[in-house]
Amino acid sequence: PKSTLVAQSPFYASRPVGPQDQPDFVNGAVHLRTDLSAHELLDCLQAIEQAHGRERVRHWGPRTLDLDLLLFGQTTLNDARLTVPHAELANRDFVLQPLLDLAPELTLPDGTSVAELRRHCPDNQLRKLPAQAHP
Repeated sequence: PKSTLVAQSPFYASRPVGPQDQPDFVNGAVHLRTDLSAHELLDCLQAIEQAHGRERVRHWGPRTLDLDLLLFGQTTLNDARLTVPHAELANRDFVLQPLLDLAPELTLPDGTSVAELRRHCPDNQLRKLPAQAHP
């Protein structure tokens, strides 16, 4: 709906965030061009999650699919439903690295370099998956 895929990053495997008694996570990022508002896009992402059987049973627990809205252009939002840039973006190498793959010179709305954040980000044993391993 009113959105176009511009680019897709490689996929990465990482240890799970939170409880460790679950399989590794597979992470990636996409760059979309959209006519939707940030909240409309969030609604679409959550509908896709539900269509793939996403159940929110345990915080940071296993999930079939987890789609996050990381950035929305140079927009900054912080309300009850949505925080953009994503609140944990700077602390997650499995988010920062795919973003860098898409846009090596990317900066956040406050001017912070994503590359600089990645250099200082805690290591989560990120492993780039071969192209044929992509879901």
